[in-house]
Amino acid sequence: MKFTWYGQSTVGIEFGGKKLLFDPALSANPKAKDLNPEDLEADYILLTHGHGDHVADLETVAKKTGAPIISNYEIVTYYGGKGYQGHPMNHGGKWKFEFGTAKYVNAVHSSVLPDGTYGGNPGGFVIWNEDFCFYHAGDTALTWDMKLIPMTCPKLDVALLPIGDNFTMGYEDAIIASDFIECDTIIGIHFDSFPYIEIDHEAVVKAFADKGKKLILPEIGGTVEV
Repeated sequence: MKFTWYGQSTVGIEFGGKKLLFDPALSANPKAKDLNPEDLEADYILLTHGHGDHVADLETVAKKTGAPIISNYEIVTYYGGKGYQGHPMNHGGKWKFEFGTAKYVNAVHSSVLPDGTYGGNPGGFVIWNEDFCFYHAGDTALTWDMKLIPMTCPKLDVALLPIGDNFTMGYEDAIIASDFIECDTIIGIHFDSFPYIEIDHEAVVKAFADKGKKLILPEIGGTVEV
C-alpha cells in the first residue's frame, strides 16, 4: 500500500480503487510551500477535525474534484451549508463506502473551524477492506480508548500517528499508543511543520526501533510503501 505525505497530517492514499485525501492543508504549512493544493487529487476527502492546519485547502480541493467530505456531523453540516457534499459520522460509527469500511474513532484534542464555528469533537479513522487495514489518528493525545481499536477493528497493517508533541502526543506517547493499537509499523505525522513540533529524526526513529517498532518519517511530497 502506498501513502503520499504532503506534510503535517495531509496524506493521500489509493485504496479500494479510490483516492482518499486526509486533512488537505498545504497552504497552512510553511514546509509545503513548494507544493500546489490545486494538484491534490481526491475521490473522497476525510477530515479528522476543523483546525486550519487540517482544512485550509479543503474547499479548493472539493471544488476542483467534487469529492465528498467524510467527517463528523458538525463539519459535514458546516461545509454542506456552503454547497459541498459529504457523509456525516460520529464516534464509534462505521460505514461501508465504495473503497471499504471507515470507522470514526475517538481523539483527544480540540476542534474549531477557521472562522470560529464549532467543529464538533475531533476523531481519527480506521479504514479497511479485505486486503489491508490502517489507522489515521488525526491530532490526539495518548488515550486509553486506543485499546478499543484492536478489539473492534481488523488487525492494523500500519498506523499514522502524530509525534510532534506540544499540540499532540509526542513520540514517547506514540510508542505507547502503538502498543495500545497493536501495530508495530508507524508512519509519523504532525511533526516539523512549525518550531513547536520540530523533532530529532534520528533520536525518534531509534526510540521506536529500541522497542522493536518501525517508524517511517516520509519526506514532504514523498511516497512510502508498506
